[in-house]
Amino acid sequence: MSPEIIIRPARESDLPAIHALVRELAEYEREPEAVVTTPEIYLEDFRKGRFESHVAEHEGRIVGTTIFYWAYSTWKGRMLYLEDFVVQAYYRRYGVGQRLFDAFVEEARRRDCSLVKWQVLDWNEPALAFYRKNEAIIETGWWNGKIFLKEWPR
Repeated sequence: MSPEIIIRPARESDLPAIHALVRELAEYEREPEAVVTTPEIYLEDFRKGRFESHVAEHEGRIVGTTIFYWAYSTWKGRMLYLEDFVVQAYYRRYGVGQRLFDAFVEEARRRDCSLVKWQVLDWNEPALAFYRKNEAIIETGWWNGKIFLKEWPR
C-alpha cells in the first residue's frame, strides 16, 4: 500500500527541510561542498519572492520538493525554471516525483507560461529516463556559462 502523500505549495516552516533535501541532492550529484546557502538565506529569499516551491508531505514530514522561479525566454516568452527537484529515495517508488513534477508543470500552465526549463546531469540516467518518459526535450548542444560573483569559504 502506498503512503498518503500531500503535494502543496511550500511554507516558510518547510524551508529547513527543503534545504536538507537540496543538500541530499548535492551529495547525490557528488558536490556536497558546493552548497553554501543556509536555511536563513532560503527564508530571506523566499520572503522576497526570489523562488517558490512545492513540497511532498507524508505524515507531516517533507519527503520531496521542487524549487522554481520565473524566467523569461526571448524566443518563447514566460517560463518557469525548475532549479531543483528531489524526492527521498524511499518515496520514489510511489510516484511522488511524478506528482511533484506534474504540480510544477500545472503551475506553469496556470501562469500561462510558454515552457518550463531545467538542467539535468548527463550521467544521471534515472533522471534522464524520468524526463524522457514525460516527453521532455533533452538538449545536448547548449553549454552552461556562469560567473561567481561571491567568494565562498572552502
